Amino acid sequence: MFDDEGYSWCAIPQFNVLEHNITIPGFSPLFPQAHCTGDGSICQLTTGEAEINAASTITALVYSPVFDLTHTYFLIAGIAGISPKMGTLGSVTFARYAVQVALQCEFDAREKPANFSTGYVPLGSTAPNEYPGTLYGTEVFEVNDNLRQLAISMANMSQLYDDAQAQQYRANYAGNPAYAAGAAPPSVVACDTATSDVFWTGDLLAGAFENTTKLLTNGTATYCTTQQEDNGTLEALMRGALAGLVDFSRIVIMRTASDFDRQFDGESAATNLFLMSPGFDISIQNIPAAGVPIVTGIVSKWESTFEKGIEPNNYIGDIIGSLGGDPNFGPGNIYGGKIPAKRSFHRRGYGVHSTTRNV
Repeated sequence: MFDDEGYSWCAIPQFNVLEHNITIPGFSPLFPQAHCTGDGSICQLTTGEAEINAASTITALVYSPVFDLTHTYFLIAGIAGISPKMGTLGSVTFARYAVQVALQCEFDAREKPANFSTGYVPLGSTAPNEYPGTLYGTEVFEVNDNLRQLAISMANMSQLYDDAQAQQYRANYAGNPAYAAGAAPPSVVACDTATSDVFWTGDLLAGAFENTTKLLTNGTATYCTTQQEDNGTLEALMRGALAGLVDFSRIVIMRTASDFDRQFDGESAATNLFLMSPGFDISIQNIPAAGVPIVTGIVSKWESTFEKGIEPNNYIGDIIGSLGGDPNFGPGNIYGGKIPAKRSFHRRGYGVHSTTRNV
């Protein structure tokens, strides 16, 4: 998503993504090229930060005539904040759910109703714990859990980086039993990710968005990492899948932890924020440390395992069932369980409007 994340793939011995560099119209002006190995089997791109950049770059990729992405696996690999309840600085996380937590109404906390636990209220609702009355369709994505488990098994073969700076800082979390994971060494963790353009910190906002994650997924997702891009990336890939250009079952969401989403006991939220990423260095190093075994595993076992695809046992897609199937969160499949094809619809109460959709 930004330069350090992208550069982490450029000095590894296993493969060279700088052998073939291709300028793609529509990519970020800051990162205008796709970088590929000589045989084109592995390519890497940098989207630019936040949801707009991610969605714009991936849309340009999907519709570029340069690439055939119908059998491509996508590894979304970046750094993130992490809840000390779930992991620590340097941990590598793999999400099944990506939840767009800040797509809500907001009061300044100084003006919120006295009985509200937070200033965030779901769209179309009148209280923080009410399910949204209005959905835009990008609030939740679910990816292939069977593929996620394979990625976790491959990542577990890696040796994760750690350093004295990260060790020293996370030791502050050892005094609270709820934060035992935050005080532990880096590890590979299966947990879910929260997307927001806002970079938040502190107990109150972390707690609010933890509740939003549970609310939007019917209690299924486990709030863990915080980042600014994944729902934008996934929406662009989903639209590519609707156009027959992308296989949505071939997506892995991997985030490595650079900082904590909340302060330790006795620290202020401001100090936690402005200290700025005490695990940054190891989070960048652990992108290829965990990611290279996944990439090389897919390539080396292409014919035997991955070419045909990894069949999901779970629902995959967005919160409204755009790819077919029936999510167990949100309103269910608004298309009646079918993939939409040149169809007009209006779903009262969920704010979903369209005229036609071609697949």
